[in-house]
Amino acid sequence: METNNILIIDDERVICNGCQMALMDANYSVDICMNGRSGLDAILKGAYDVVLLDMKLPDLGGMEILKSVAKEKPGEHIIVMTGHFSVQNAVEAMKSGAFDYLTKPFSDDELSIAVRKALESKRLKEENLSLRQQLSERFNFRNIIGENSKILKIFEGIEKVAPTDSTVLLCGESGTGKELFARAIHARSKRAAARFLAVDCSTFSPSLLESELFGHIKGAFTGAVKDKAGIFEMANHGSLFLDEVSNLDMTTQAKLLRALETHEYKPVGGNRLKKTDVRIIGATNRDLKTMVDDGKFREDFFYRLNVFPVFIPPLRERKDDIPRLLYHFLRMYCLQVEKSIDGFSDDTLEFLINHDWPGNVRQLKNVVERLVIMADGKILSYGNLTDHLEADRNQTRSIIPETLDQLKSVKQDMLEKQFGQIERTFLQKALSGAQGNITQASKRVGMQRSNFSALMKKHHLSANTTERN
Repeated sequence: METNNILIIDDERVICNGCQMALMDANYSVDICMNGRSGLDAILKGAYDVVLLDMKLPDLGGMEILKSVAKEKPGEHIIVMTGHFSVQNAVEAMKSGAFDYLTKPFSDDELSIAVRKALESKRLKEENLSLRQQLSERFNFRNIIGENSKILKIFEGIEKVAPTDSTVLLCGESGTGKELFARAIHARSKRAAARFLAVDCSTFSPSLLESELFGHIKGAFTGAVKDKAGIFEMANHGSLFLDEVSNLDMTTQAKLLRALETHEYKPVGGNRLKKTDVRIIGATNRDLKTMVDDGKFREDFFYRLNVFPVFIPPLRERKDDIPRLLYHFLRMYCLQVEKSIDGFSDDTLEFLINHDWPGNVRQLKNVVERLVIMADGKILSYGNLTDHLEADRNQTRSIIPETLDQLKSVKQDMLEKQFGQIERTFLQKALSGAQGNITQASKRVGMQRSNFSALMKKHHLSANTTERN
């Protein structure tokens, strides 16, 4: 068991000896300083868990020591000892950084209780700091893979906004990692030791979402058999991540707006307001300003959310980050499934970098996971990709575009992928019929050899490719 170190600063030998004996009996390690200057030097240079400081010293007063420590080494747990107690002196000492005070003469029990309280406070602060560091490391920018200039600019913005209580709106397509950025904001905020709660606004009906957010009282509706705390209450002093805010109905938007502006809310069925201190981080994959113009989103709520907008680019706009992401997920899933895979073949890497990734980082992550699970060798080759990307294509087809730009993107994506597969099979068949002779194959299909070779390069085909490949 680690021994706690206590420092006593007092010019009366009898006080020092009495405190030392009582504390050593409780298995504390105790040092003594008989004047203020040596005591201050010991605090600044040493590593003491608790300091007992006399307020009346011949060379340097206790108040001066407190102020110096607060400036040079804040956070020290100092218990002041005084024979001339007054409320005013105690208040002044506490304002100057003292943790507690003892009025002389005091008993061994009073001393022991005061020291234990200070040690417990120190332990809780250290645990709190450790938790904040763990959160910061877990959601460190190193865990958000990206060195693209757009991503680095986002990191810079997050560093500035995170310590504030300003509302942040994360904008970006599905799969770009908005929740990961939200957690990074929370981990860097003054609220990091409190809770981070996430709500997907698209998964609840309006009435159920209101109950989830604000809670309800017993009997508020059928099935409400007891009072239930809402997310606003559970996230008090922490951060609340509202994902897909574009799915909120107008009534819920109005109630959220009131909660954000007044820091008050009313549980469903209740008639009393509750206070809340929650930092809101919103997220959307839609253009909220266009929704405002179309009358589908409240303008006042939009501006309340849009205090600090952060635009997360789709993966196709930061292709230089794709190799880093691929190898990050490769290492992660190799550890999970206990496989040793060295990497990707050159043609596979080239294909993955040039792929459009309509599902963004989420899709890329899923593809790498499946590749690792199915892999038999040390290198992931192009042939491993077909089935996995076909599964993603089938999922993408079920996504209904909501804007003209999205419609054009889906159309282009489907044309490229579906026609691309036909084009690849066309080349394979021509090469197979010409026994791998590119010149003969190009003549058979009526193409110039240079154009035929360019198509082969596009589809990562070689001269010995057959139709069965």
